[in-house]
Amino acid sequence: MQHQCASSTPGSRGESSSTKQTSVVEEKDVGVQSVGKYDGDAPKRFALDNRVAGRVVASSVTLALRLGSGALTAGWSGFGLGEGADASGYTFATVANRRITEKTDVTSFPRPEQPIILYEFEGCPFCKKVREACSYLDLDVLYYPCPRGSPNYRPLVGKEGGKEQFPYLVDPNVDMAMYESDDIIRYLFKTYGPGEDAEIPAILSSSPLNAISAGLSLLPRMGAGSTYTSAKKPEQPLVYWGYEASPFCKIVREVLCELELPHVMKNCARGSPKRDEMVEKYGLFQVPLLEDPNTGKAFFESAQIIEYLEKEYSLRTIDAA
Repeated sequence: MQHQCASSTPGSRGESSSTKQTSVVEEKDVGVQSVGKYDGDAPKRFALDNRVAGRVVASSVTLALRLGSGALTAGWSGFGLGEGADASGYTFATVANRRITEKTDVTSFPRPEQPIILYEFEGCPFCKKVREACSYLDLDVLYYPCPRGSPNYRPLVGKEGGKEQFPYLVDPNVDMAMYESDDIIRYLFKTYGPGEDAEIPAILSSSPLNAISAGLSLLPRMGAGSTYTSAKKPEQPLVYWGYEASPFCKIVREVLCELELPHVMKNCARGSPKRDEMVEKYGLFQVPLLEDPNTGKAFFESAQIIEYLEKEYSLRTIDAA
């Protein structure tokens, strides 16, 4: 069984506030693009924007069918700190003046000097498994979306790798490339995870049932993000903070994929140290967050991000005219 999608293959947080603002905070370099401000709607926890409510609800089925895969980093656990201890940084919650933070094993894993590169698309269940593994291992990934009919990166995979099949991984740190989702997952665990002998979680294993559940989990969104929509090509990849299991993050990634927009995914599932990075940079943690180094803009809130991407990059209206 090939654990990849060929070119012929068909294909927690809150939302929305009505308050418009641009907030400027102290600018600090945290590794990719230091924006130091956010634009548009002020992030508001535990609120659902009517503009994306239907999409979020449908995407929540994915989370259930995949048993939350991609929601937690490897070795995640919660633990409490005493009153007044380590007052800065991300906190899961505060109970009786005790800060509840999160612990993870990923801080002991090898980290790639450059982001690994993954060619994939949203409607492919095998691509989804690899994205879940990247979220679990807390890896930064440069995604080159390859929706059906896209003119740039899908043909490039055929040229460089010999066939238009997905996912296709390129590791610029060791000059290596490979197909096959299960081979890719094993490679990532060996190279940037707990090691070659570590047990891969059952939900990410090579069992045919996992491919079936991943495929079924995509049905409620009916192939969203799998077909190309004409778009401008950005000079630099966008930067996207989120994690695979979040329905709020998924609906934004669908748009990034259909517009064929390259983006560095800053995975920050529960336990990720990148949650502290965001707090240091913006004074809060909430996903999704999009940073666009081409325009200097940054947005929280799924609906606001989608609106920005459609306005800034989509050529749909121009083509229809």
